[in-house]
Order: sequence, then C-alpha cells, then structure tokens
Amino acid sequence: MTQAFLGVETSLTNRRWVGLSVEQDRQAEAMVQQTELPRPLCATLARLGVPVDAAERYLTPALRDLLPDPSVLKDMDVAANRLADAVRNREKIAVFADYDVDGGASAALLICWLRDMGLTATLYIPDRIDEGYGPNAPAMAGLAADHDLILCVDCGTLSHDALAAATAADVIVLDHHLGGETLPPAVAVVNPNRQDEDGSLAHLCAAGVVFLLLVATNRVMRSERSVPDLMAMLDLVALATVADVAPLVGVNRALVRQGLKVMAARQRIGLRVLSDVARMETAPTSYHLGFLLGPRINAGGRIGAPDLGARLLSTNQEHEAQALAERLDTLNTERREIEAAVREAALAQAEERGLDAPLVWAAGEGWHPGVVGIVAARLKEASNRPAVVIGLDGDEGKGSARSVSGIDLGAQIQKLAAEGLLIKGGGHKMAAGLTVARDMLEPAMARLTEMMEKQGAGLLGPSDLRLDGLMMPAAASVELIELIEQAGPFGAGAAGPRFVFPDQRILFTKPVGEGHLKISFGEGGAEKLDAIAFGAFNSALGPTLEAHAGRRFHLAGRVEINSWQGRRSAQLRLEDAALVAAPA
Repeated sequence: MTQAFLGVETSLTNRRWVGLSVEQDRQAEAMVQQTELPRPLCATLARLGVPVDAAERYLTPALRDLLPDPSVLKDMDVAANRLADAVRNREKIAVFADYDVDGGASAALLICWLRDMGLTATLYIPDRIDEGYGPNAPAMAGLAADHDLILCVDCGTLSHDALAAATAADVIVLDHHLGGETLPPAVAVVNPNRQDEDGSLAHLCAAGVVFLLLVATNRVMRSERSVPDLMAMLDLVALATVADVAPLVGVNRALVRQGLKVMAARQRIGLRVLSDVARMETAPTSYHLGFLLGPRINAGGRIGAPDLGARLLSTNQEHEAQALAERLDTLNTERREIEAAVREAALAQAEERGLDAPLVWAAGEGWHPGVVGIVAARLKEASNRPAVVIGLDGDEGKGSARSVSGIDLGAQIQKLAAEGLLIKGGGHKMAAGLTVARDMLEPAMARLTEMMEKQGAGLLGPSDLRLDGLMMPAAASVELIELIEQAGPFGAGAAGPRFVFPDQRILFTKPVGEGHLKISFGEGGAEKLDAIAFGAFNSALGPTLEAHAGRRFHLAGRVEINSWQGRRSAQLRLEDAALVAAPA
C-alpha cells in the first residue's frame, strides 16, 4: 500500500488521503519544466494521464478532431437513411424516451431537429410507476397504429417483446445500455454497448448516440436541402452526458466543453428559464449540470409527470417554459423530502445488515421508485460498497443499484435476470435497474452478494480521498483557477483536482444554511483564504473545525472562483480535514 499523503490515514470524514503516484509526480515535474505551466495544473494533467508532449493540445480540445465518424457504429447508416426517408416522405414520427435527463435530452434533440425540418414528432415517455422503464407492448402497439416510425431513445435494447408489438411501424433504437446476446426486432439498433461493438465509444450516453445519428442524417440530406445547426444543440448533449454520469473522456469531454459554451449563450428557452429558477448566477459548469439543472429535470420522471423534462428542453414558447420550470422546481423540493425519509430508513436497515458486506442493500414497503436510485447512491457513498435499494409494492419490488469503481454491477444484474432470480434487470457498470418478485428478494440479494464478493467488493476499505498536491493560500488566485479549469470539464472518469492546504490556522468559522460551515484560514492578510464546507455537520468535519481551539489543520478540497456582486475571488470548497500531528 502506498504511503498516506501527509501521513493522514484517517481524516475527519474517515478517509485515507492518497496523493499522486511516483510516476505521476515525475511526469508532473517534467511537464512543468517543458511547458512552464503552473505545478497544480501539471499535477492535474499528469493524474488524468495526459502525456507531457500532449499537455497544451489537451487544454484546447477541438470537437472536429475528436468527433468519430458516426458510421463506425453498427446500424448507424441504416438508421440515418431511414430517418432521412421519413423526413422526405413527411412521415408521422414518434419518440419513445426514458424518463431521466438523458432520455429527455435525447428526445428534445430529435424533436427540435425534426421541427427544424418541418415535422412535429409525438413524444411518449412511460410513467415510472404504472409502466416502468423502457418500451412496453401496449404503448408500442398504440404508437405503431398511428405512426410510420418510432425512435426509441435511451431504452429498447433489451425490449424484444415490446418492440415486436409495433408491427405497423418501423422502429429505430438509439441506446447505450448494455446489450444482450440477441437484438430486438428493429430496423436499426444503434448502441455502442451492443455485444458486437468494439467498445471504443462505450462511454457515450444516449444523447451522444442521438447526436451522432443527427450528424449522419445531416450528411445524408445536406445535398438536398439546408439542415439544422447541430452545434447549437450541444447544450442538450452536455447536460445529458454530465447528468447521466458518463465519463468525461475523449469525445465526451469535447462535447461537454463545447456544450457549456452553447449553454452560456442562453439561447435555449427551457434551459435559460430553468437556470433562472434554480438561481444560477454564473456561467454554467459541469457542477451546475449535475447538481442544479439535472435533478430538477429528473424530478418530473421521479415523482411527477414523466414528460415535463423533455417538454421543457424542447419547447420554443416562453410562457410554457416558465410554467414547466416552476413545476419541476416544486417537484424537486418534494423529491428531496421523499428521498430524505427513504434514505433514513434504508441506511438504518443497511447498517443492521452491515455496511462492510460485499453488497449493501435495503428494501422497504412503498418506497417511491423515483428516489431509490438516489438513495442507492447515498448508501454506496456511506459504505464504499455496491448498493441496491428496492421499493416493494404488492408482489413485486422495483429497485436501483449503484456501484463503485472496479465493480461491474450492470452485467451481474443482467446475469441475475438471466438466471431467473429477477423479473428483469439491466444497465451499465456503475448503475442498473431491476424488478424482483417479493418472494425472490432474499435469494436474489444473496446471489448478488456472492457475485459482488467474487469481484472483491468485500475487501474494499474506507474510500480514499485522491489529492493532486499542496497549495498555499497566497497561491490560490482567480488566474490560477482559470488555468486549472482548462483541464476540464471535470466529472465522472475525470475527477476535478483536489489540493491540500497544509498546517493551517483557522481564523474564522460560521455555521450557515442547513449544516454548512464557512471558514477562513491562513496567517491573515494575503495569506488568508475563505472556504465553504457543504454538509460539514454530517460528519466530524464541522464540529471539529468549529471547536478548533487554536489547533492547526491540513485542509483538503477543490479551489474555485466565487462570484459575488460582480467581484470574483478564490475560495476553497472544503471537503475534508485532518489535525496536524503534534511534534514528537
């Protein structure tokens, strides 16, 4: 095991601090000497695996250089030609989408593109409780009776029976969830996670797949007529990529980076209004997409009308956007309240079973299906173990699963369904959904626990806090932070950098909001920095810092720019701390 960074084996949030590897540290030093870029930026690039000779190119990614030829995906050319034919022939088109952000953004991409081409598409998003995830036979048969073409987005790869019911229409599947051994009956199944794909684009979310389809279709039709500007639609792709926790690597990084620029222009009515409702006062970042906009768009699918998010993202009417955004904001508040109650009950149940088991799971009567995924993520964070949370209703339970790095949960849940222990189940490595018969709950979870143990989940210790190096308060400037941000956007698969401010004196503390803590630290004057620790009182972090009594601390977190009344300053988003050991 590598030596703990600054010797911190157990921090105030019960984590072990881990710095760069020896190889990464050497690479960062070589990058500093060759490029003369600041050490914190070079450390970040080295940890992200950027070669020294590629550093400056990495900081300015060009979408045109990273965007793959859509035709590398199987069935893509078939799908593009079929969609082009539908436009030429003025066919009736329906979009069947999942109820999350990725599904809503994917649907909005198609609806807006088709509207620009002079067609009005029918939107259909199933109800999470009444219909469950993905296509179902009655809905597909109904849509097929009135439409010529059905586009299934962010779902459909495993929906053999449902797609077979759409006998009167053609179906195209645009998905990214793990495929089975056989494909459903469709004109085309475009999915980078089909079993016969090479996996080079496995990191795309559904909106990324839809974007590539539109690139391919524009290419088919460009010689016949003017086609929509796809660059203006990258705000939707960025939103979906971040909200679906797709890795921000390769083309995803370029799509999100460009999409944030498009979003900053505030041209999409729905996103502009929602940003205002969410009180976003600065240019959008991946944080805003994941934690402010994404949860609100998701709220409709979780506990309200499932189509609210897609309608907001695709509307071109100001009054409709305002009404939808306000409704989603209200639903998000309700969702948080429901989530809190389920989280408390699930955590108590999981603790009773043991948070050190290879699988952490909980099931409860009437737990809302719309929040079990969020609660599963909270259990995963609390235990550093794969987690499953299931809401029971009648003879069945519907649940969501979340995994940790290195543990492939989606494939195992799909295997569990194939073994007959689940009614259905599937997803991808880090997240999955499942439906289980009540009387099979215990056997299914026992079998899944066994599968997780074989992957080593039971041997995981407390989660490590990865750190990129040291920084002093005087060095944390707006200019440096802007340089570091060029290595972003940061998110899944490309974690943002964290730095440690070592041996700091606490100058000021003040509890704010619901369990947060503001502090300032350093030696005063230019050697002082402000910090905010969100949720500080959920662990020993808040109480210990508030009662510091003059003790000195190593402080760890992310440096960021705080904008307030037109003034921009550096601050630390404090995530962890450790007492400085007394001299021997």
